[in-house]
Amino acid sequence: MSEAAAALTPASGIPLPVVTELSRPYWDGLAEGELRFQRCAACGNAWLPAREECPACLADAWAWEASGGGGRVISWVIYRQGVHPAFADRVPYNVAVVELDEGPRLITSIDAPEDALAIEQPVRLVPWSEQGVHLARFAPVS
Repeated sequence: MSEAAAALTPASGIPLPVVTELSRPYWDGLAEGELRFQRCAACGNAWLPAREECPACLADAWAWEASGGGGRVISWVIYRQGVHPAFADRVPYNVAVVELDEGPRLITSIDAPEDALAIEQPVRLVPWSEQGVHLARFAPVS
């Protein structure tokens, strides 16, 4: 393991996200129980993950907004073998793409058994904390 990778991996072995000044509002929002995304001041496009320019029009004028927490499942996959040794005891687990009601898509997981997942399924944000890192997870809307 490289020195840089070791710095991003706690004793549990779970890889940690790299928090930059650009992405800090996203991570701070999750710590406060809200999911933040960027919206372009020029064209109105909304996106995740954080970046310096709008991916639609390349404008560098944007602002952070808080999501209402709702979304829908676009796709998912079930992992039956951990993609990282720290996740080996979690299999099977899902990795999903959720489109927020406001438009941005993000890679996440759904707190539901695999037979309960469906395309277009409405979901709600469920703030999650692990190893001191706040994460965006979702659960089906009942």
